[in-house]
Amino acid sequence: MNFELPDDLVALQDMAKRFAAEHIAPNARQWDREADIPREVVAKLAGLGFLGVFTPTEYGGVGLGDLGASVLMEEIARHCGATALMLDAHNALCSAHIIRAASDEQKAKYLPDLAAGKYLGAWALSEPGCGSDAAALTTTATLDGDHWVLNGAKQWITNGHYAGVYVVMAKTTPDGGAKGISAFLVERDTSGFLIGPKEDKMGMRASDTVGLTFDACRIPKGNLCGELNGGFIDAMKVLERGRITISAIAVGLARGALEESLSYAKQRTAFGKPIFEHQAIQFMLADMAMEIDAARLLTRKAGILSDAGKPSNIEASVAKLFSSEMATRACLNGIQIHGGNGYTKEVPVERYMRDAKLCEIGEGSSQIQRMVIARHVLEL
Repeated sequence: MNFELPDDLVALQDMAKRFAAEHIAPNARQWDREADIPREVVAKLAGLGFLGVFTPTEYGGVGLGDLGASVLMEEIARHCGATALMLDAHNALCSAHIIRAASDEQKAKYLPDLAAGKYLGAWALSEPGCGSDAAALTTTATLDGDHWVLNGAKQWITNGHYAGVYVVMAKTTPDGGAKGISAFLVERDTSGFLIGPKEDKMGMRASDTVGLTFDACRIPKGNLCGELNGGFIDAMKVLERGRITISAIAVGLARGALEESLSYAKQRTAFGKPIFEHQAIQFMLADMAMEIDAARLLTRKAGILSDAGKPSNIEASVAKLFSSEMATRACLNGIQIHGGNGYTKEVPVERYMRDAKLCEIGEGSSQIQRMVIARHVLEL
């Protein structure tokens, strides 16, 4: 068993690490305060291929798998969880759904522009009345001649403020439950499609999150993405991959907390010596380092299985659950090590903590992951 990354992913890791240190780290606090990632930064990320992570090379992407995506997400999240989340929703949700389910014509129309960063992509499943119970969504799509008419609302849509194309799940068979849901491609300027204001969030603030409203929104019949009534199955497969990248984001945030805490512990003195020489601090640092390493291994295991085309649903849930809860613990320890300074915005650990909490909620809450894992254990 080889735990070393292949040369191409080492090169990707180095490139992402340099970019994050030079272009993200100095600005992340300002982006958090202003709740926005500048468009020129998105363009730079696109220029490096980071907006075409999963997109095949024939559509202008770099064609990485889940292992490569996890390497990238960790390095970006090390300095800014919100930037990593923007990339995650664009790549692992929107583009991944199109890659999985769309027709060749739809792929040729949307994937090159998404990979080139001409616009961001968004993915719309959650609604004001349904989050974890995704099959209970109420947005409807009714066929009217050569058009589908969408009515309803979506909530918590990452990249929704800036996106140019949205993958939207809606009911096409009212009494069909999960088997009555289809996916549709909706372009930004479609009549009857309304984009709400940005949510004022606790964390991941620079990543925009909005609600969407569909009021007799008419889209061409050909904008059905995938099989009729097959949207829920595709969405669950997309979320499975998304849990791997969310897990990697959590690892990156926790690593940021550890590295910032190590640096601070070497500079800060108490009782006549640097605080890293006190056993109480050493134990917190040891726990952080141990759990980060375990979370990274779980994440990469899930990515390797997914890339090999093997079942990875349980592994993705295990990685996502462990990594997200680990990240919150690590960031809280980081704040504790920083003492009073950690409770201010002068140091990044408080932002990492606010960002990390989202990893326990988005793309399947910790409670949902425990349900998935428990069902698997009970079947053994």
